[in-house]
Formats: sequence, C-alpha cells, structure tokens
Amino acid sequence: MLKHEVAQQLFINGKWKAGSDFYDLTSPYSKRVIAKVSLANETDVEAAIKSAHKGAEQLRQLTSLERSEILERVSAIFKEKAEQAAEILALECAKPIKDARAEISRTIETYKFASEEAKRIHGEIIPMDAAKNGKGRLAFTVREPLGTIAAITPFNFPFNLVAHKLGPAFAVGNSVILKPATQTPLSALFTARAFEEAGLPAGALNVVTGKGSVIGNQLVKDSRIKMITFTGSLEVGLDIKRQSGLNKVTLELGSNSAVIVDSVENLGDVVERCIQGAFSYAGQVCISVQRIYVQKELYHLFLEKFIEKAKRLIIADPLLESTDLSSMINISEAERVEKWIHEAVEAGAKVVCGGQREGAILQPTVITEAKQTLPLNCKEAFAPIVTITPYEQLEEAITLVNNSEYGLQAGVYTTSIRKAFYATENLQVGGVMINDIPTYRVDQMPYGGVKNSGTGREGIKYSIDEMTELKLVNFKL
Repeated sequence: MLKHEVAQQLFINGKWKAGSDFYDLTSPYSKRVIAKVSLANETDVEAAIKSAHKGAEQLRQLTSLERSEILERVSAIFKEKAEQAAEILALECAKPIKDARAEISRTIETYKFASEEAKRIHGEIIPMDAAKNGKGRLAFTVREPLGTIAAITPFNFPFNLVAHKLGPAFAVGNSVILKPATQTPLSALFTARAFEEAGLPAGALNVVTGKGSVIGNQLVKDSRIKMITFTGSLEVGLDIKRQSGLNKVTLELGSNSAVIVDSVENLGDVVERCIQGAFSYAGQVCISVQRIYVQKELYHLFLEKFIEKAKRLIIADPLLESTDLSSMINISEAERVEKWIHEAVEAGAKVVCGGQREGAILQPTVITEAKQTLPLNCKEAFAPIVTITPYEQLEEAITLVNNSEYGLQAGVYTTSIRKAFYATENLQVGGVMINDIPTYRVDQMPYGGVKNSGTGREGIKYSIDEMTELKLVNFKL
C-alpha cells in the first residue's frame, strides 16, 4: 500500500521526479490525509511532452507482438496486485471495497483485450477495378499510430477508464501523457509502476498530477499532441473541443441515463438490477440509472419493492466488506444534489426514500412526481438519487427518455420483441440495453453517446480506430 508519508512523484521519461510543490490528498470518507502528491508545473508538462514525442518513436518501432506482450504483462501485474489496487480505490475515491475489486477485475480484462487487439490491427484490400479507371491497380489501407496522445481521466473509475485510454494507445504504438483527476492520482501512479515493471519504453507513458487548469490547458493547446481523449464533464469537454484546433478529440461526457420498465417476467429481479444501477458507487457512474419510467400497471408494486430494497443498503466505511455505498467524492457535490432535492420538493415532487445528507454522504434517495423540467431529470446528478415516473404507452416513455440533452445509454425491459426493436430504433442514445439497465458495460463493446454525451467511441477495438490514421497505398501494376 502507498504510504501517505511518502511524497508521490511525477513519472516523466521513465523516471520518478518530485514536483516543486505538493498537495495533500484527503480520503473522501475518513477526511484524513493519505498522501502528498506532486503538483506539476508548466516546466514539468513541457518535459512530459518532449519525452512523449521521443517515446512515440520508440514505441512505433516495436512489433505488434512486443507491444502485445507488454500489455499482457501489465494485465498479469494487476492480477497479482489486485487487492492492493482495490484498497487504493477505497482510500482515494471512497469506492466500496467489493466494487473496487470489480473495477480491478475489469481493468485486468481491459489490458488483456488490448493485448489481443494489438495483434489484430490491419487494413483492407480496396477493389480498384470496380471503377472504370481502376483496372491494373492494387490498393490497400494500413492503420498508423497518431504519435502522442493526451489522456485526461475522471475520478470515478480511475483504473479502468485509464486502461481504456492507455491500452489501445500502446497497442497501436502511440505514447501517452496521462493527467489523472486531482482526487485519484494514486491509481494512475500505480498504473505507471505496472507499465515500468512490464518493460514499456521510457517516455511512452508520462504521468503528470496536479491542477487541470495548468496541465490540461497546456496539453490541449500544444501542436505536438495529436489527440486528446477526455472523460469528464460537458463544460470541460466543450472547452477542450474549442481549444484543440485540428487535433483529434474523443469526449466521453455526461448522461442522465434512463430505464423503461414496460413488461417483465420477474419484477423482483428488475428492481434489484435498478437498485444496483442507481446506487452503486453512490451513483457516481456515467451510466448510473437516474430516471426510471414504469408502465402504470406495474408502477406502485415496482415503487414499493424499490423503496424496500433501497432502505436496506448499508452506508459505511468503503473498506468494510458489507458496505454498499459510502461518501460522495466531496461535500460540495453532495450539497449540490441536496439543493436539487429541495428545489424538486418546492416544485411539488415527493421524497419517498432518503434525501438526507451528512457531510459528503447522501442517503439513497428516491423521488416521485418530479417534473421533467427539474434538474433531477434534466441534468446529470452523479449521485445516489433516482426519479421514478409512471407512463401509459411505450411511445410516451421513449419521448420522455429522449427529452434530454444527453444520450449515452438507455435500458428497456420488455417481453415483446416488437417493442424491443421499436425502442432500439427510436431511442436517441449510443447504446440500448434490452432487458437490462443502462449501467451495463463490458470492456470490448463500443461505448459512447450522442448529443451532449460526447463524440467518438471507446472499447479497445473502437478506440484503436480513433487513435490511428488510415493510410491508403495504391500500386499501379
């Protein structure tokens, strides 16, 4: 385990370097200082960019097999040190230990997928003689690395979302400058040590910790950075898009994901899944269930069962095995959502479960009769809170889901194949989960949204497409 009395350093050009200044990293749950972390300055960022520029050339010279083997070793290191990594998550972002272990399990799998995809990067043959003047020509495409990628990552999945950026980048031969969230640097530094141990060339990965206003702005504007991959808020994503010029950008932004419960075989199972989707990791998940629309004949029974299960959830220390959810990432986020609850009540909504806040801990909260124009329905709550609303016809529910500036994923429970296909055709989202919650994700599938939920797709194979340039080769025979 990383000890808080040891100052955490920057990782630049394959070497560990102390920053000129440090900040105290405080546990969201215990409020105690768990580490002193380096604050990167402009000089540090410049050194990281120069290092990554050289590192990209080294990584590009490795064979697909060599890059695959590095990623395979990283996956094995995470498997060996899984419990240590999970404890870091519980400390730095208050993720319950059982959820932390699940994230590490996914991280192991994500690097494994990246290792496998490193061997499958290929182009295609173009049938040139399909055109009148294409006779006597042979053409094919190849995928080439972009160069240096800046990866800016959030606090909520600080191991696995980093893996979704580093894995495909290294698989194809790009170098990376990683700027982790200020609250979750320890996971990023742990990851850097894993790649160092696995034999990644010096400079291929650089980790700069500190303020986004210093590091992010410098990375986004630098012409040596060929791509920015960002997961975080809509406001920051739009700012990156404005500043990045012609650089490639992938943005995984906000959501207020909805699930429609139209017809089911086992209502209890559906309620259990929706509880998991709404309250796991205190709702601080991009595809957390925030809105539930229930067919009116099922509504009252669904609501009764949902409240019953929500009240049984255990709120406690994230290191305890029995904990279901713990504190939110900081008190200001909890206060923001508490304000939204008060606004909803003033507008006629009812708090039928939870609603109380103690410091950064917000009880699992269920709201009914909430107007669709309220922030709880329109904005991204990113908190353990859900609205439940009845509807009569499926078309009405789909309209309510689509009446949002976001469109990441949605879930639809139905026993009708016709309704399932109708929903998939008409829901304005990047992914539709039939007979499951929108929170479902495995790491090889394409993941991303429409509207203000972002641009581009993650999922190793799909990230590789984003992180490469397509080159055409045409031979006149």
